[in-house]
Amino acid sequence: MARKRKRKSRRRQEGRKILELVPQYNLESGEDKPVTAARKYISLQGINPPALLIVKRNEHTTDRYFWAEKGLFGAQYVEENHFLFPSLRFIAPQNSKTPLAAAVSQ
Repeated sequence: MARKRKRKSRRRQEGRKILELVPQYNLESGEDKPVTAARKYISLQGINPPALLIVKRNEHTTDRYFWAEKGLFGAQYVEENHFLFPSLRFIAPQNSKTPLAAAVSQ
């Protein structure tokens, strides 16, 4: 039996494109948990939001975090809910309406 392909969310794809435009920082977690390593790196480097932190946990696993004005969030959550973050509204393309925004405005 053939496997059915998983449907890709348009909203998440749009959020992923927006996050590609944000400054990215790569780091390794070392002995700390990934979130702790990300928080320490932000405070030591003085990183201003918005920023995407890619934390390498081990050789196989990486965690992605989004540094916003409101705090540190998982990147997947931000991809799905990018419209909730004011700093991403300035980065997002202004001239094209998303299908979701077009449906809401009608």
